[in-house]
Amino acid sequence: MPDHHGDLTVPEVSVVMPCLNEHETVGVCIQKALEALREAGIRGEVIIADNGSTDGSVEIAESLGARVVPVQLRGYGNALMGGIRAARGRYVIMGDADDSYDFGEVPRFVEALRRGNELVQGCRLPSGGGTVLPGAMPWLHRWFGNPVLSLMARRMFRTPIHDIYCGMRGFTRAMFDRLELRCTGMEFATEMIIKASLFHERIEQVPITLSPDGRRTRRPHLRTFRDGWRTLRFFLIFSPRWLFWHSGLALMALGLAGYAIALPGLTIGGVTFDVHTLLVASMAVQFGFQSVTFAVLTTTYAIKQRLRPSTARVETFFRIFTLERGAIAGLLAMLAGGSAIAVAFVDWAQVDFGRLDYASTMRLVIPGATLITLGGSLVLNSFLCSMLGLDRR
Repeated sequence: MPDHHGDLTVPEVSVVMPCLNEHETVGVCIQKALEALREAGIRGEVIIADNGSTDGSVEIAESLGARVVPVQLRGYGNALMGGIRAARGRYVIMGDADDSYDFGEVPRFVEALRRGNELVQGCRLPSGGGTVLPGAMPWLHRWFGNPVLSLMARRMFRTPIHDIYCGMRGFTRAMFDRLELRCTGMEFATEMIIKASLFHERIEQVPITLSPDGRRTRRPHLRTFRDGWRTLRFFLIFSPRWLFWHSGLALMALGLAGYAIALPGLTIGGVTFDVHTLLVASMAVQFGFQSVTFAVLTTTYAIKQRLRPSTARVETFFRIFTLERGAIAGLLAMLAGGSAIAVAFVDWAQVDFGRLDYASTMRLVIPGATLITLGGSLVLNSFLCSMLGLDRR
């Protein structure tokens, strides 16, 4: 997008509000935003990203001087992306049109953006200096859901945000274009924060006050458990090492520990660990290995699709891991497994293919079958990882 910062005919700031049947509150939100821009001497515009209102919201917005952008595709993220793409300002301030956010605070966000920040996130929670007025936020959201999910975002993505659900924020249009956001629902706001953190954008937090929803004839769009789960799911998908890598390594370690005590048939505390333990341990090793390889594959795909940036650790991994090395390691594992099964076959032949001592034979067959399975999986996944990372070479 061209930089029109010095062009007095182009707004510096675009205030974007998603709207779906907000006739009770959209007018006061527009008036607050326009008044704040005017009093601060900021060249700005107000854009209503309408998602199919049928209650007169569009007519109210147009009568007050806002620019209405129709967005046919339903969804919070779709509405905002439609409005932001139509914005002409260098800076974008977004906020809900339900009168819970004070658009009189717009100049504070603009000041923070002018200082060089790419994302300025509002914070309603006291932990970040914000204020929640009585009745403005459900108890479960205020004291559990939002703080817990915000804490997870800080731990998993190192985002300097205490209120990831706050819908009022400012950002540069350039950052929005760089991040290539894709979520069409409520996850849109969370995706912006996570990707801005992962791509090391400059972020600042601004304390704000949350007021009770100004609507009286309809319920809020947010659904506690549905949207909470969607956020948690988004976290786990966006950070496969938390969901797949760590759990996979733990399962593999547990399985190898099972091998260590079941192969020699140890008795610990009066409990004997035999081939049944070995079989369960093999399951843990295989499932853990699949989880680890899935983490590698999803990370490779995410980097290629610019869902997240690469890291020094990932680059080191790809310098060490190659298709050839993975295929050779997999073939060696299959050879070792086949050798163990061959020894068991010889033992079977020595008794004229009759009955075997399963306690001893299965100590060869189970590890052999496991090694063949792991080796074959490593070969196939090495090819797939190499294909996903073709443009990295």
